[in-house]
Amino acid sequence: MIKIVGVRFRTAGKVYYFGPKNLDLKIGDRVIVETARGVEMGTVAVAPKEVPDDEVVQPLKTVQRIATEEDFKRAEKNKEKEKEAFKICQEKIKKHKLEMKLVDAEYTFDNNKLLFYFTADGRIDFRELVKDLASVFRTRIELRQIGVRDETKIMGGIGICGRPLCCSSYLTDFVPVSIKMAKEQNLSLNPTKISGVCGRLMCCLKNEQETYEYLNSQLPNIGDYVTTPEGIRGQVKAVSVLRQRVKVLIEQNDTKEERDYAVGDLKFKAKRKNIKVTKEELKELAKLEDNK
Repeated sequence: MIKIVGVRFRTAGKVYYFGPKNLDLKIGDRVIVETARGVEMGTVAVAPKEVPDDEVVQPLKTVQRIATEEDFKRAEKNKEKEKEAFKICQEKIKKHKLEMKLVDAEYTFDNNKLLFYFTADGRIDFRELVKDLASVFRTRIELRQIGVRDETKIMGGIGICGRPLCCSSYLTDFVPVSIKMAKEQNLSLNPTKISGVCGRLMCCLKNEQETYEYLNSQLPNIGDYVTTPEGIRGQVKAVSVLRQRVKVLIEQNDTKEERDYAVGDLKFKAKRKNIKVTKEELKELAKLEDNK
């Protein structure tokens, strides 16, 4: 076992492990650590605890210190410098006539590196831009191309539910989501209804997927034949997944009648549901499944 403390550098960002040394650390403390990018300020997200050795990537770097008043002042100064760097980089992009959208600028805590995040439709030759920026800022420059989902995570915003975006508030990783999930949850396949601010399928489709898989497994398929409590055999015409109710078409004495039953009152052989996405649906909604 090895003692670690979890630190994250952005809201809803990934948690990285460091050695707590002999520091008295608690969740929410700001700390100074050394990462692959350089010296950075982060926030304790996981209190010191012991974990198995195989859960830690060696060598494990240690927390340098708890952030001081001077560190906070430096961090604030960096934020001001990032705003200026963002503005200058936008001007340089325009000067070099590059088809790219600048999303964010970020200094490492020690100012050893300046990172620019951008989006673009294809690959961009930004070598001349890097040289230009390096001559202005006199530090290491890194341009990092990101996808639209990462852009939305950085920018933040409000979802169609009226709450802050999942990706920028609590999701540390993007979970795979698919059109099949939307179909299994009986959602409209209208792109405007199931896509998020980023233009991709909403991450929250994953939140209820396990529940829907379980509830669907308890229901017969539409078109299946079931036996009602009265002992009558009928065909399933509709199902309500959340209410767990089934509409059954009963044919008796040359008359047809639809009756509503709780799924627990019916007898049927459970089958594994096969949710199919047609070629037309897939072609129309393919872009929404792009997880980049």
